[in-house]
Order: sequence, then C-alpha cells, then structure tokens
Amino acid sequence: MSDLFAPAADAAGTVWPVRKADLDARLEALSPAQRAFAQASRFEGGAGQLLLLPEADGAVKTALFGLGAGDDALALAALSTKLPAGVWRLGALPEGVDPTTAAFAWALGRYDFARYKSEGKEPPVARLALPDGADGDAAARLFAGVRLVRDLVNTPANDMGPAELEQAARDLAGAHGAAIEVTTGEDLLAKNLPLIHAVGRASTRAPRLIDFTWGDDAHPKLTLVGKGVCFDTGGLNIKTGDYMTLMKKDMGGAAHVLGLAQLIMASKLPVRLRVLVPAVENAVGGDAFRPGDVIPSRKGLTVEIGNTDAEGRLVLADALAIADAEQPDLIIDFATLTGAARVAMGPEVHPFYTDDEDLAAELSAAGVATHDPLWRLPLWPGYRSYLDSKVADVSHISSVPMGGSITAALFLQRFVTATPRWVHLDVWAWNRDARPGRPVGGEACGLRAVFAALQARYGA
Repeated sequence: MSDLFAPAADAAGTVWPVRKADLDARLEALSPAQRAFAQASRFEGGAGQLLLLPEADGAVKTALFGLGAGDDALALAALSTKLPAGVWRLGALPEGVDPTTAAFAWALGRYDFARYKSEGKEPPVARLALPDGADGDAAARLFAGVRLVRDLVNTPANDMGPAELEQAARDLAGAHGAAIEVTTGEDLLAKNLPLIHAVGRASTRAPRLIDFTWGDDAHPKLTLVGKGVCFDTGGLNIKTGDYMTLMKKDMGGAAHVLGLAQLIMASKLPVRLRVLVPAVENAVGGDAFRPGDVIPSRKGLTVEIGNTDAEGRLVLADALAIADAEQPDLIIDFATLTGAARVAMGPEVHPFYTDDEDLAAELSAAGVATHDPLWRLPLWPGYRSYLDSKVADVSHISSVPMGGSITAALFLQRFVTATPRWVHLDVWAWNRDARPGRPVGGEACGLRAVFAALQARYGA
C-alpha cells in the first residue's frame, strides 16, 4: 500500500462526509450531545465545512465534513490539511462517491510545490485509512502522474529548459526500463526535423527531439506527442504585457505526455508505448525565424510562417509526422496550443479533436466518469481553406480571426495522414482558481480521462 494511506486498523477517528441534502439524517445518527453541539456550531454541510465533535471526555474521535451540493468529486481533498493529527477513516460515503476517487482526492490535498521556498508549509499530519473498496495503488499512481505534470509545469523556465525537460524524460524512461534517444541542435536538420530546428534555433539552449519507447512490440502501438515549448516569448511577434507571464507553462503538453506515460508504465498497460517531445525555447535573436519565411517540414509540405507566436503547432508537426509514419494503433497529442480554446471553453473544460467516432465516445464517457471534463470540437473541413497559402503548401495560421483552436487542429491534421486514430487535446495546464487539492498553478487537464479511456481500450 502507498505511504499516502494508513492501515485501517490504525484509525482512531471517523470523519463523515455529508451532503446538505443528507444533513438531517446524519445529525440524527449522532448522540444527543453531539447533535446539539453541531446545531450550536451551525454546521450546515456547506462545501469544505469541517466540524470536530467532542466526546464526553473531551477527546475528538468524530468529525463532520460538508460536501455542499456534492457536485465536486474532489472536495475531500480539503481533509488532508484540515483534519488534526492522527489516522482517520471515512464514514459511509454518499451515494455516487467512488472510494478510489475519494482516496485520490485525499492524496491531491497533500500536493505542495515548495521547491523555491526557504520555509515550506508544515506537512500534513493527518493520515487516511484506505476507504473500503478503494484501490489505493491505483489512487497513488494517479496522484504520481498528476504530481509529475504539476511539478514540471510549475518549475520556472530558468530551471526547466529543453535540457532539463530532456533530463526529466531520461529519469522517467530509466525508472521504467524504456529506451530513449535524443536528437539535438544541428542534428535536427540532419534527421529531417526542420520545423523543430527553426523554432528553437534562436535560443542559446539548443532545441531537441526526445523520443523514448517502452513495452512489448507485440502489443498495440500507442504514441504520445507533447508540445515542449519551455518558454514562449512569441519570437519576433513578441508577446506584450501579461501575455508572457505564464509562458513557463507552454511545455504543458510535454508535461502531460510524461505524466500519462508514467501512469501507463507504472500500471503496466499492455501497449507498445512511444513518447515524442519536441523541446524548444521560442526566443528572440538574430537567428530567429520570421513572419513570411517558408520552411520545409518532415512531412514534405512547405509551411508559410504567418506569426512566430504560433510556434507550438510547428514543432508538433514534425513530431506528428514521425508518429504517423509508424502507423500506430493510436496517436494522442497534448498541447497548450491556443488562447482560442480558453475563450471558447474557459479554464476547466478542455477541447479534443478526432475524426474517430468510437474514440470520441470513449473519451467523452471517460471524462464524465472521472470528473475530468473533456469536450469534443469538430475538425470542420469548411475551415481548411483558411490555411491556404499563396507561396507554400500550407500557412500555419488562419487567415480569419475566428475558430482559432479548430484551425490549429486542422493544421496538425495535415501531418497525420496514415493513422486512422488520432486525437489532439488543446489544454491549458493551469489552475486559475484555487479549490481543494487544486491550488493555483500547474495542472493535469484531461489526464485522468485519457488514461481511463486507454485502460478501457487496452485492458487493465
């Protein structure tokens, strides 16, 4: 069992999760003195409300925890830091609350990114006895995957450049016996990866393609591709004002595929996994690529550059071409690709694109089941003409200021022509608002949903 959880025999107290709708029944189950104490304390079952109930001798062995309307599946994350020292068990979970999700929520509440703080906050002292019916190992693996994504995204660009992202991939590959190969700098041109080279060449930190494989060749081939722009100035179309503030997170797609790869390998999912991460810094310099440049791609298509601040789709294009040439069973790419996705969907719902109806249904169902919302948007063929170029095979940005997430996905689709099953996720990789277990900062978006869909497709 993970050290996140304690043996059930060690539990000395019980905390009862209570929805507002179930408050009266829960109060009736208390002793008269405790019921009077709860009513005097105005415990109403509000989301995040914790009430410690004293025994006759003053000891505290019972607590009530409010779930409000019960619409936040991860609300129990707040217990990790609110409960006093000791080992606690959860009382009967309300209908519809999955015990493994409850255990995962508890683990999320333990997350703290304190790498740069000379005095970190006090570590949580309460421990949780694994709820009945919960898979503690699965909850711990999920937490480890989410933690990896968050840690990578939260690390500032001075400590998370292309070389550091490569090292994170090497550490992950080494831990699971995966084979890794990295192509760096001018070798990208020799290996026919001109778009990755063009985007990263102006930085003093060399661009690279990270490529690792794991698993049995006899199993279905699954390829993950992640956008690894470790910092995005916008290039010569430089970002202004606050638009550059969060650009350390522009490698969030890479962080997601590394977190997902960790989940896949730790769970021993029966796939032959390949992970491709183009890792670059989009810098301003004398060697920067320019608006109006025409650059060849690995696919053989020439690409007209419309705006150097749309660099993510360029590095993904070369990586997707590599993935597509192998014709795996499934290609999944994650990218912090467009602000248009956030305008359309807000910070918590993340669009995905695929032409495979079965895969779309699987992802949508998994998003609902895991409370990790995804929403399908169309690869609308009517917008393909927005990427027409007068001087090259394709322009990498749209000629109209609408449907930006869709046209970005349509550009990527030009580089996946041999593989029937491909899905693109346009994620934010960030929490804007603090909620229990989800502090402001880096976040894994759609990770649990995609992993659940992969488990259903390929087996536990």
